Amino acid sequence: MAYVDMLKTFVRVYELGSMSAAARDLRVSAAVSSSRISDLEKSLGVRLFNRTTRSLRATAHGELFYKGAIKILDTIREVEGGIAEITAQPKGTLFISAPLALGKKLVAPLIPAFKAEYPDINVRLRLSDRKVDIAQEGLDAAFVLGALPDSDFRVRAIHEFERVLVASPDYIKAHGMPQNGEAIITNKHKCLLLRYPGATEFFWNLVVEGDIRAFHPQGSLESDDGDVLTAWALAGCGIVNKTRFDVAPHLDAGTLVEVATATPPVPQPFSCLYPHKRLQDPKIKLFIDHVIRGSRAEIERTAASTSSGKI
Repeated sequence: MAYVDMLKTFVRVYELGSMSAAARDLRVSAAVSSSRISDLEKSLGVRLFNRTTRSLRATAHGELFYKGAIKILDTIREVEGGIAEITAQPKGTLFISAPLALGKKLVAPLIPAFKAEYPDINVRLRLSDRKVDIAQEGLDAAFVLGALPDSDFRVRAIHEFERVLVASPDYIKAHGMPQNGEAIITNKHKCLLLRYPGATEFFWNLVVEGDIRAFHPQGSLESDDGDVLTAWALAGCGIVNKTRFDVAPHLDAGTLVEVATATPPVPQPFSCLYPHKRLQDPKIKLFIDHVIRGSRAEIERTAASTSSGKI
């Protein structure tokens, strides 16, 4: 397996552009990562990366070798998956991502039962509201909230969540109740904004008389963590755009109130995105099926427990 470990390390170094980043991703030390690359280069008799103190770039040999290494690792994965399917003993590690709030409420709670049923499968769950690059980050599957870009990835729809604009009663008392998106902009309401590194533009898509219109809210508070925005809204800091599922308990308790109901936000789909080849691996299909089944059941349970009956 030493050569396979070299290939895995090479692929992650190539994709992440950093020896240390690849080491962290593979849960090994930077020294081990560097040693594997050096041993691989000695075995091949060529240099795969040009290294400086500030950068690391693949050589022409490295570019060519990456294409072959990917094919080799995919073949190994498929063979291991076929054996696991025959023996009914799936094993290995899954790399999964999900948005923060939905990941905490829907995906993470389902993992202990999955682990209990399949003890030889390890799950590495990454929660973040930023956009993820499935190929670049070596993910087996990503649970995504929002419209999906055109890609070659497979998609399984889970649910379409309603979105709502909400604020605390204290905020509304101090700043008034906006009836629509235009009032939010015109009256310069304080908006709590979800931003992540690399975001170049921010807007809310609201439904105006049946059409979708982009509004550009303003606010002095922003975060890349949706739960932080909810906490700020509860503290009376402004208006936030959330899924109804996320804030349903606060709406029922009256600690948050819907605003601008004449122009509600566009609903957002919740989906699972994964590379086509990954589904040939039994453990990935088992995990996706498990999470989708459990998520839908929890969504239905939550909707039934709310005063509106909607999520």
